[in-house]
Amino acid sequence: MSQVEIAILGAIAGFTIFLGLPIGRLKTPTPRLRQFLNATATGVLLFLLWEVLSHAAEPVEEALVDAAGGKESWATFVLRAPIVILGFGIGLLGLAHYERWMSGRAKRRFGPGAMTVGEPVGTATRSVMFRDPAHRLGLFIAVGIGLHNFAEGLAIGQSAAAGELSLAILLIIGFGLHNATEGFGITAPLAGERPGWGFLAVLGLIGGGPTLLGTLIGQSFVNETLYLGFLALAGGSILYVIVQLIGVALKLGRTPLLYWGLLAGMLLGFATDFFIEAAHG
Repeated sequence: MSQVEIAILGAIAGFTIFLGLPIGRLKTPTPRLRQFLNATATGVLLFLLWEVLSHAAEPVEEALVDAAGGKESWATFVLRAPIVILGFGIGLLGLAHYERWMSGRAKRRFGPGAMTVGEPVGTATRSVMFRDPAHRLGLFIAVGIGLHNFAEGLAIGQSAAAGELSLAILLIIGFGLHNATEGFGITAPLAGERPGWGFLAVLGLIGGGPTLLGTLIGQSFVNETLYLGFLALAGGSILYVIVQLIGVALKLGRTPLLYWGLLAGMLLGFATDFFIEAAHG
């Protein structure tokens, strides 16, 4: 299979994220449905956080064990550990400081009555898309998922570069199924606010496009440090988004639905992951 064909399949894997985006266009969902959708999206992201952190920690632990056992020098561990810590910190704190900065700008523009996350979007704020907290939350989710998908693209490209085409194709199929659920996760918190198709397209490109980019880069060279860095960035940004979504869920009330949605989202994430593992095995 040629590099172009692998790149096309990588693009398909990334852009299945668009399959879940239309849910953001739901008209006035009931409060119970909105809570369940928000909680399910949070559950999907919780699974992604677990997946990202486990994949980021494994090479660091291996380097530590090898160094402690005298099999390798300490240089690999000394390189990998700070990369993961720094990437995670930038992903988490970077979004937190950006949100604080944007909230300050919104208050100066709209006054002390500026909206909080989860409130209806007024006509005044629709013209300033990313100054609206709800739209920014959708953007942050797309950014976190995009970083995660870039790392997935690297895995696809590097498998192809190593000549493991069957593995690359299995990853493409699995990630494609997984990304469809991630599209739902991006816009579920926006259900009822009727975001425009253009805005949804932007979120889809941010969340799904990096899969293609990672596939192209991964086919060119194999670099585990780059892979770990983007995994850590994704982990930090996804954790920030999870905290925000849980805050929205608590404001919406109906706590039992929150836990049912969390369970549904995590099971959805594990189901797609098990599919990849079963097909690979």
